[in-house]
Amino acid sequence: MTPPIARRHADPAFATTLAHGLAVLQTFRHGEPALSNRELSDRTGLSKATISRLTYTLVQRGLLRYDASLRRYRLGTALLSLSYPLLASIRLRQLARPLMARLAEAAGGSASLGMRHGDHMVYVETCRGHDAVAFRPDIGAMLPLLQSAMGRAWLAQADAAEADGVLQGLRRQDPAAWQRNAAGWEQARRDYAAHGYCVAEGYWHADVHAVAVPMRRQVDGQVFVFNCGVPVRRLRAGDLRRRIAPRLLTLVARVEKLLERQDAA
Repeated sequence: MTPPIARRHADPAFATTLAHGLAVLQTFRHGEPALSNRELSDRTGLSKATISRLTYTLVQRGLLRYDASLRRYRLGTALLSLSYPLLASIRLRQLARPLMARLAEAAGGSASLGMRHGDHMVYVETCRGHDAVAFRPDIGAMLPLLQSAMGRAWLAQADAAEADGVLQGLRRQDPAAWQRNAAGWEQARRDYAAHGYCVAEGYWHADVHAVAVPMRRQVDGQVFVFNCGVPVRRLRAGDLRRRIAPRLLTLVARVEKLLERQDAA
């Protein structure tokens, strides 16, 4: 849920109206594709009058569309065109996709590529090799840092100062979640130091276990992380570490070699 936002910002250069409009767009989430002005107001902390002006403007720009039958707003297709230049510029996606597809098929799960955004990881590519209806990650899906293998892998590869700053913020933001996941994070840190991967078994989705490996080199100034999530019913004891993790490590090594060759060409 989008937290209520301040009416005024300490920095006079901060565009408050723009921030309010973006907060409205960020309120939408998977499973709730249509929201009313009242719901938007409650979730952002903005007045109904402000929300009405913002939704009207966002509809005019194609970022929202009004569903008259439900009397609610849905995200507009203009958002897709805004994200296209970013996705198209990430050459890593095109390079890794064939390898990810083969891994997903072999694992009977999903292979994904993500990058950090705040206290979440965001999928920028994903390949699905299973038919589990309830587990369908897609581009744009967000995973929490502490609960997910991908998030833990990002934290594990970060330098001590950066990781500590992020972890302190997570601890302050949700102390209960920190307590639930602290032990899992410590194990993930040990796994990364010893094996180069991190694991999350049912922390984010109870019926999915996942392993993640960060790239050693940055791409366009960003750290990317690969993961592979498999429905529990398709795993035998020890499968994740014995069978899936080595394949994922090999995938990342091959992708890094392909990038080196491209750079040298």
